[in-house]
Amino acid sequence: MKDILGKALLDYHLGYYTEDIITWTNISDEDVLPLPHLFRSYNEMPTLEQKALQLANGKILDVGCGAGNHSLWLQQKGFDVKAIDISKGAIEVCKARGVKNVQLSNLLDEAGVFDTILLLMNGTGVFKKIEYLSLYLLHLKSLLSPGGQILIDSSDIAYMYMDDDGGQWVDINRTYYGELDYYLSYKGENEDPLNWLYLDFETLKSACNIQNLTCEKIMEGDHYDYLARIS
Repeated sequence: MKDILGKALLDYHLGYYTEDIITWTNISDEDVLPLPHLFRSYNEMPTLEQKALQLANGKILDVGCGAGNHSLWLQQKGFDVKAIDISKGAIEVCKARGVKNVQLSNLLDEAGVFDTILLLMNGTGVFKKIEYLSLYLLHLKSLLSPGGQILIDSSDIAYMYMDDDGGQWVDINRTYYGELDYYLSYKGENEDPLNWLYLDFETLKSACNIQNLTCEKIMEGDHYDYLARIS
């Protein structure tokens, strides 16, 4: 990884904000990811994120913590939070912003025990591909305390395959339509393509059942997104 995201987060935090991140996928055109959005307060967060934070309890693991928005809010509420990310820049920003327990780490390398595990901002993206879903769920299960919970959000992106006539096309070269190649560009530098997974709720629920995990939909968002609790 070139850590494009980390560089952008550091620039914004240090006051060098001059432009935003550009994103696109193998099935969608370029879009703008505003850097201020990555430093949003609780009141600026989507309702799904706010709900997840309200439901969090006990010892908490914030996976893919980014700039630390979720961890900082939970810290202020008195929770014991550990934040992890694979971006060096994100970790530096978290430390500078006051996240007390933050570590450069891949989820699969985590070995603690937690009452709540947060995977937000399309948390299923860290699974990368549908073939790795069982591996990640089994590992997440090993990190849960008795009675613990995983709060995770994602979107059913089937709508992105709809044509103007209402028909639906699917990339036959892909195992699952939610597998995307995700690209980032910032200040003229491109990140290496990332594997990124969007999961519809029923697919997530079925995968959880195989691992003897309970998956319930907590709420739906405004645009095919949802928040789920796995226990």
